[in-house]
Amino acid sequence: MDQLEMIRSMTRRHFFGRASRGIGALALASVLDRSLLAAPETELPTTHGVLPRLHHAPKAKRIIYLFQSGAPSQLDLFDYKPKLVELSGQPMPESFTQGQRIAQLAGQKLVCVGTKYKFQRHGQSGAEISELFPHLAGIVDDIAIVKSIHTDAINHDPAVTLIQTGGQQPGRPTMGAWFSYGLGSENDQLPAFVVLTSGGTLDQPLLARYWGSGFLPSSHQGVEFRSSGDPILFVSNPKGITPDVRRRMLDSIHELNGLKLETAGDPEIETRIKAYEMAYRMQTSVPELMDLSDEPQAMLDLYGAKPGEPSSYANNCLLARRLAERGVRFVQLYHRGWDQHNNLPDEITRQCAATDQATAALIKDLKQRGLFEDTLVIWGGEFGRTPMNQGEMNAGNYGRDHHMKAFAIWMAGGGIKGGVSIGATDELGYNVVEDPVHINDFQATVMHCMGVDHKRLTYRFQGRDFRLTDVGGNVIQKILA
Repeated sequence: MDQLEMIRSMTRRHFFGRASRGIGALALASVLDRSLLAAPETELPTTHGVLPRLHHAPKAKRIIYLFQSGAPSQLDLFDYKPKLVELSGQPMPESFTQGQRIAQLAGQKLVCVGTKYKFQRHGQSGAEISELFPHLAGIVDDIAIVKSIHTDAINHDPAVTLIQTGGQQPGRPTMGAWFSYGLGSENDQLPAFVVLTSGGTLDQPLLARYWGSGFLPSSHQGVEFRSSGDPILFVSNPKGITPDVRRRMLDSIHELNGLKLETAGDPEIETRIKAYEMAYRMQTSVPELMDLSDEPQAMLDLYGAKPGEPSSYANNCLLARRLAERGVRFVQLYHRGWDQHNNLPDEITRQCAATDQATAALIKDLKQRGLFEDTLVIWGGEFGRTPMNQGEMNAGNYGRDHHMKAFAIWMAGGGIKGGVSIGATDELGYNVVEDPVHINDFQATVMHCMGVDHKRLTYRFQGRDFRLTDVGGNVIQKILA
């Protein structure tokens, strides 16, 4: 078909569809092209050329986000409140809770419950850490603890959605997808955004949209790597299909998709082409990556990892390091089991024992490999737990409800000042009284460490320029190195 015949056969829909592809390319160029950005930018050498031009010089090149799904109790781990311990079993003063949103405890008698765990100061920074985290206590001078995080959501799904996407309603891109879109990957054999999960079926379900691309092209969604069976669903060739046959099939599909793309102009067709090619490359790169048996025994012992063990947080932390050193831009670990409304002491003790060693080992391992300075590590959940008891409270047992007003996270590595604690809550740990940090502030800080101005990495959708931090966000200056 010559050009004249192609023009004659092109429908109005095809014309505008193909035109939109050019507009989309210009939009992406406006994010990454230094001539269209006012702030000074930089190019950084990588193992695969240069990173896209950034808004400012980054301190971090990659992120490992250790998401503790279900919401760990900050009052039993990082935010010690002697007054709350003193008032255990007594009514919660109404001056703290009156007019406040309360989740499952609404309408019930509110009773104070202090932690049963001992806290000690550690390191040169003197940060107070619970006895439940002996390994983390040993690296406390490498991390920055933020005790004044607050959120707008009081239930799990909207809270996870908010901290991952900047909004409570589903449909927006997740943090990893934004970085994939804006910065890409340093390794063309692996996705820019990889997800690892552990904790089995405990607590709240993990929905695939928690690592989705929203309205960004679907090539930027997270790819879940699994610990048993095929590391990625359907990545292996079926029986009877050789690599040569697979290659010929892909070439034929690529040709057909290319013809369809020319006539339909649907950007998702281009995404599908890229997905097929990435899957083909991953057939060789992923099995080697996921095989922990080549790690020295001393390294396995450091993490407490056991090759082949399913749903293992320790294995996933070690895999996160392997992904980081191979140039994956954003590694997201989801570990379930922190939703402790009842029987908190037994459950949080078990959770800390399962995660503490590997978390600290990841920091130590990154440091000894020279990766810590340009890898941003984040630890935290979607909200905190209440100073009020939920469930049975006898013989040292208690539980805690959802708490949106104050909780704790920590950050370490690229761009973060180690050995600091910022923010404070009142004497019962209910409200923030010093250096409040909203979820959007946290997101703005993460993007800043990666060399991105959170107000300027945008994507136009339905007539609006969207960004990760929605309409808020201020960088947390006090924890920047």
